[in-house]
Amino acid sequence: MHFLSILRIVGILVMCFSGTMLLPAFVALLYGDGGGKAFIQSFVISAIAGAILWWACHHHKEELRSREGFLIVVAFWVVMGSLGAIPFILFDDPDLTVSSAFFESFSGLTTTGATNIIGLDKLPKAILFYRQFLQWLGGMGIIVLAVAIIPLLGIGGMSLYRAEISGPVKENKMRPRITETAKTLWFIYASLTTLCAMAYWLAGMSPFDAISHSFSTVSIGGFSTHDSSIAYFNSSAVNLITIAFLLISACNYALHFNAFSQIGKGNILSSYFRDPEFRFFIFIQLVLIAVCFVMLLGHHRFNDDWLQNLEQSAFQSVSISTTAGYTTSSFDRWPLFLPILLLFASFIGGCAGSTGGGLKVVRVLVLYLQGKRELNRLIHPNLVYPIKLGKRVLDERVIQSIWAFFSAYLLVFVICLLGVISCGVETFDAFNAVIACLNNLGPALGSVSSNFVDIPDSAKWVLTLAMVCGRLEIFSLLVLFTPTFWKS
Repeated sequence: MHFLSILRIVGILVMCFSGTMLLPAFVALLYGDGGGKAFIQSFVISAIAGAILWWACHHHKEELRSREGFLIVVAFWVVMGSLGAIPFILFDDPDLTVSSAFFESFSGLTTTGATNIIGLDKLPKAILFYRQFLQWLGGMGIIVLAVAIIPLLGIGGMSLYRAEISGPVKENKMRPRITETAKTLWFIYASLTTLCAMAYWLAGMSPFDAISHSFSTVSIGGFSTHDSSIAYFNSSAVNLITIAFLLISACNYALHFNAFSQIGKGNILSSYFRDPEFRFFIFIQLVLIAVCFVMLLGHHRFNDDWLQNLEQSAFQSVSISTTAGYTTSSFDRWPLFLPILLLFASFIGGCAGSTGGGLKVVRVLVLYLQGKRELNRLIHPNLVYPIKLGKRVLDERVIQSIWAFFSAYLLVFVICLLGVISCGVETFDAFNAVIACLNNLGPALGSVSSNFVDIPDSAKWVLTLAMVCGRLEIFSLLVLFTPTFWKS
């Protein structure tokens, strides 16, 4: 294990991350809200820490293997989350404990959207922008950005890419070179963010709110600059724009690349509907919207206004199931069946290779196909029944890895649940908090329906671990705890 080479790379990445502190400092200068000092101090601390790590190990440039890639990703996420907490600690308003500051930072970077800050409407613009920007950076994964713009890392980029990108079949690349792939991903990501911001602005948001919410929408983060979230704007146009961009961002970014590459050559939608994961994802969304719509109408939730019922059903279904966590109404006060349904839908999450959390749609689809195969085998024991994803026959190893991931996911969920309960949290609240954090969702039910202020500091550390596990897809983190990983 080339630890000194790893420290050199982490140092370079930390120095790059420190530069992101200058943007909220500029926002503070622009609005004159006095929030710039904390970010300048954070920039200096982060830059010095990164420079020390790099300088101490700058001669070590060994070629690293894939397992070192996993260690770099985990180390950098931990370090980045820790450095990201510094501004929250330095600010007097909000006055956060160290545990709360770390929780907020990791919640932003992992695009969870769980907050322990109240009174957002009164906070300086700089801190509000910083929260949103953290989500935008974490959305696609800052490691992929680093691979795209820093070829001087001296590491096989594919190992970082595999450790960072979500989904069971990580070998599928849009371009043969990993740097090209990462640049393409970020070009699409930035383009969608720009389009989303313009759409929000045209719908009536202020430029600041439009840019801020575009960050958290495209990243499927769910942070807002207002305590009442999207409900603050009370606009059907804003709601529809949010739904559209959440659906787009929850799709596999490889599909977006294929669609953009076919502009002018034919029907760009055909590349989407040929994909079995996309079709399954849209089917899930339509079913959830239909169920919510019928239930809300039946319970006369919005004065029998079927358009409003449809709008609210679509918004909350898409927001919760894609793990964004935006709210337009107190969905926890809906007929209990619906919030429970949506919470469990968040376990599915977005598509592989998207900014969404959860198990990922393709894994759930493969588990369904596997269950269907086993039922057929009961009737025809000798039948050879391969599992196909579209026209491609899946390798048995991939299927086994998905089952292993599912088992690990449940195991981490149970361990985190027991950990949070042991910290003194009520069972129902603990259950919801772990779901919200492990699925990178944000809000849930009970005392965590809007914020995590009432959660004890000790429980916040457990939930922070759950967020990182969800963001790094568990195995990237758990592999570090295996004896085999550390053997030369």
